[in-house]
Amino acid sequence: MRKIFIYLYCISFFLFMPDVVQANQDALSQEVQELRALIMEMKDGYEARINEMQVKIENLSEQKFIEEEKAELEKELELLFNDKDDTSGTSPLASTESTVLPLNKAVTNQFDTSGTGSWSPSQAISLWSTGNSYMNISFNGLFTAAGSTANDLEMLETGGHDPIQRGFTAQNLEIAFDGAIDTYFRGFSNIVYQLDKAGETTVEVEETYLTTFSLPLNLQAKAGTFFTEFGRLNPTHPHTWNFVDQPLVNGRFFGADGLRNPGVRVSWLAPTDNYTELFFTVQNSQGETAASFRNNDGLFGRKAVGTRVRNTKDFLYVPRITTMFELTDTQTLLLGASAAYGPNSTGTDKDTLIYGLDMFWKWKSKYASYGFPFITWQTEVMGRRFEAGEDVDANLPSDVMHNWGAYSEVTWGFKKRWVGGLRGDYVDGLKDATDPSGVERLRISPNLTFYPSEFSKFRLQYNYDDIIGNDNTEQSVFLQFEFLMGSHGAHKF
Repeated sequence: MRKIFIYLYCISFFLFMPDVVQANQDALSQEVQELRALIMEMKDGYEARINEMQVKIENLSEQKFIEEEKAELEKELELLFNDKDDTSGTSPLASTESTVLPLNKAVTNQFDTSGTGSWSPSQAISLWSTGNSYMNISFNGLFTAAGSTANDLEMLETGGHDPIQRGFTAQNLEIAFDGAIDTYFRGFSNIVYQLDKAGETTVEVEETYLTTFSLPLNLQAKAGTFFTEFGRLNPTHPHTWNFVDQPLVNGRFFGADGLRNPGVRVSWLAPTDNYTELFFTVQNSQGETAASFRNNDGLFGRKAVGTRVRNTKDFLYVPRITTMFELTDTQTLLLGASAAYGPNSTGTDKDTLIYGLDMFWKWKSKYASYGFPFITWQTEVMGRRFEAGEDVDANLPSDVMHNWGAYSEVTWGFKKRWVGGLRGDYVDGLKDATDPSGVERLRISPNLTFYPSEFSKFRLQYNYDDIIGNDNTEQSVFLQFEFLMGSHGAHKF
């Protein structure tokens, strides 16, 4: 009987064993699946946290970069609003020529007159400040040592502030005043001293004008005596140039001292997404500062016969439009077009028209330090239509003359404090011209500039002049030195 019970137990064990095993396997499989799901959930959670942390790290890094850029931009804007040029008119070290818009409208309450802020060397020397008024003063000295194969270097150079002789030239000694007149106007004036080849000192008030702080409809007015806003180079001072001398076409069309005269200018800042501004200037058209117009010395070999103002037709009229495009986060492009129309002195009914296009492109690395590295490219092309009157004494008939010229310059800030440059100049020949001031010319000018700080610079430049009209060439070398005391008002981008 016992054996039968054992046999039955064994038989039942083997009969029900698969169900037990299956049940255990199902339970185990369920536990494994739950464990796997838990592991996957934990993995997804960890990955999400890792991604979140990575995003935070990237954001922190980007935020740090943005904060650094913001701090630099705020510094530039503060300097610009306060009419402080961080480059001091000499150096791109602080990169005021960044992609900041040329602010046409000043803000009346942006200057600090409380006297509580600390002073730094980059600020202007403030002579006085009361209420909403202040005045700053600065001094700029520009000198050059020159060597040339030309016996008379002055015949090669077309600018009044260019090196005029072998040896040393005091190109520009300038005292500048700027500040707020009241809550409505800002004033600027500069007095320039020069030494001629004979050592005689000449003094001139180069610019003196006021501009409005704010007018309705995005308008601004300027009144006084000032450089005409034609192209990019003419409205600027020599200490802001990228080269020792001015381009040939500027000297040929505008004269040694540039195009400037007393007058009024009105500008309108268009309400567009990209910067667009229109200018219209009315000025006197006579004198050596209007060389292509009612010049007292005449032009094209003809005597001056009409230099008096008879009516509004005897003024100089200069329209200009300029616009800017942000091509990328690191590239900016400015385009401009200008014209200047007025009478000339070779006849009572003779006119001159000068027209031009200009372009400025800049690249600056988003990781730039003190504005470096950067690359700029600036080009201007100008044409002139001159109605020449008859000169019986010189046996010259009435004629309409056309000539043109251009320059193109590239600068490369390849390392902090160091900037290399290359410029090409061309002007076609004037009719019946025999000297370098009127014949067809080509010039190539490489240079290298070192900025010890934003208050000084050294520049070495080489000029290769091909005087095509006279079939000869000349070579010149210049070493320029500049220093600044105080701080100049901000210059436009």
